[in-house]
Amino acid sequence: MGLNVYLSGEIHTDWRDRIIEGAQGLDLTFSAPVTDHAASDDCGVAILGAEENKFWHDRKGAQINAIRTRKGIADADVVVVRFGDKYKQWNAAFDAGYAAALGKSLIILQPPEHDHALKEVDAAALAVAREPEEVVEIFRYVLTGTLPG
Repeated sequence: MGLNVYLSGEIHTDWRDRIIEGAQGLDLTFSAPVTDHAASDDCGVAILGAEENKFWHDRKGAQINAIRTRKGIADADVVVVRFGDKYKQWNAAFDAGYAAALGKSLIILQPPEHDHALKEVDAAALAVAREPEEVVEIFRYVLTGTLPG
């Protein structure tokens, strides 16, 4: 049994790489949003033309990025959403809600200090992990029935 996994959320650390590297040898296919922050922010105006108003600049980019995000989440068996230490990651919360509404298996990856703020998101998840390596162990168990150690 293979799984398609969409890695959503925070783009400023190496958590995606840690999961992908740790999961080598498991029957997993990964996809993710564009993680080049500048490209993600500016794709709309780079492709469709400049906007004077920052709202419309951001909206063009968000709509183009949504094509990739919607497809990735729709095709995923499991969606992993990472909430990092910095920034108010509203897009990550949106992706988690969208995945939950589609009935996707959801794994949340967050530090303990976010527990209260994300209690509703966490309640929709099938697992809440603290470290990327725990996510890898979840996949290893799901695919092989093997426990860590």
